[in-house]
Amino acid sequence: MKKKLLAGVIGLSMLASMGAGAYAASNLQEIKAYLNSGLKFKVDGVPVQLRDGNGSTVLPITYKGTTYLPVRAVSDTLGVAVNYDAKAGTVHLGERSEGVAILDGFEDMYQTKDPSKTSYNGKDYKEVYLNNATGSRSGSFMLYPKKKYQKLYLQVAAVGKDIEELKIQESGSLKELLQTSVTMDEGLKTIEVDIGGIEALYINADLVDGGAMFVPLIASYYK
Repeated sequence: MKKKLLAGVIGLSMLASMGAGAYAASNLQEIKAYLNSGLKFKVDGVPVQLRDGNGSTVLPITYKGTTYLPVRAVSDTLGVAVNYDAKAGTVHLGERSEGVAILDGFEDMYQTKDPSKTSYNGKDYKEVYLNNATGSRSGSFMLYPKKKYQKLYLQVAAVGKDIEELKIQESGSLKELLQTSVTMDEGLKTIEVDIGGIEALYINADLVDGGAMFVPLIASYYK
């Protein structure tokens, strides 16, 4: 429903989040339009206020009887990923056709390239997150999709002991997006979760003594 609604209301006023520069000079045409402060919005019956990436209120624009809405504000309101590729002059909405490895921008103390730790079931994944439990404790890390992607495909293996509970939450609000378990019998399990409109994620697993969480950072990806 959200994607259909988005397609019906997205307009052209994207300049505030893209920047103008040389692209603007060669492709933009000056027009006379009007900011429309009288238009109100509801999503699934709930009133909403359109805001830009900095949290400031933005208004729709009316031009020749048609109302145009800011892409980023509408996308954030509907939980649809949006990203602007300045080099290609392209706005990406929703799920990408190609995946982007979570390794890009990933940093954690349990991240390793040690060849003795990066293999699982005979395959070397080159760079992984490997958290070995000493006693019962949590294994957790952060991801930063920055609202650019619609889906996360996270690969996780339980090593030594089953992972009885793994949660993926929106950082800050700690809104739970998914809760699951990962057993040793499942091997390398692919977990799919909708992350549209989310800036940062908190992944947390309950580990037990003798168990570990194995996450290949190149094989896990955003789309």
